[in-house]
Amino acid sequence: MSMVHVLPNDRAFPMPVQAMTLPPRSHTRYAQVAARRDKDKGEQVQLMDGRTLHLRPIRADDVDAMRRCFTRLHPDEVRMRFMQAMRELPMPLAQRLCTLDPAQAAAFVLMDETTQPAELRGVGRIHVDTATNSAEFAVLVERAWTGKGLGWLLMHRLIEESRRRGLSELWGHVLVDNRPMLDLCRELGFRHRLSIDEPGMRLLSLALD
Repeated sequence: MSMVHVLPNDRAFPMPVQAMTLPPRSHTRYAQVAARRDKDKGEQVQLMDGRTLHLRPIRADDVDAMRRCFTRLHPDEVRMRFMQAMRELPMPLAQRLCTLDPAQAAAFVLMDETTQPAELRGVGRIHVDTATNSAEFAVLVERAWTGKGLGWLLMHRLIEESRRRGLSELWGHVLVDNRPMLDLCRELGFRHRLSIDEPGMRLLSLALD
């Protein structure tokens, strides 16, 4: 069953974190205004500006869309997501990112079906560490689509997926200058601390039990 989600049009994090209030609960963060079955496109996400995306699990045939999305990223976005400078996403890496072992990982993409071919506008993923019963997260939203609540939606879906798997913790390393991601995770209740092993990074963690 596919759901239509309506997201707010204002910027997700307009104030300094010191002035922020806790975000609304999940059922009020976006409105589920309709339901319909569309197993290929996934859940419809309706932005207040009228644009529409579809949220669904990543597929092996998303490789080309993943690589095209990479070409639209600013160098700073590449650095913040991949922790290094790259001019293009190598095919072997793109294939690994799109072909997952469901026992070890999960990923969700936001697809723009109004273009031909469809374009990938955002992606969120977890990689499970069975030894610690935890998962590492990563989220990326294309710059032209930021400030619409899409990062929040992806993170919320990753938290739901982690809880569905019975994991005890969700964690990730984020660059100290990636303020939007740090602020988003703080709103969602993640604990922040400096990473001893990774200078210039913060280690974010959320207890799920």
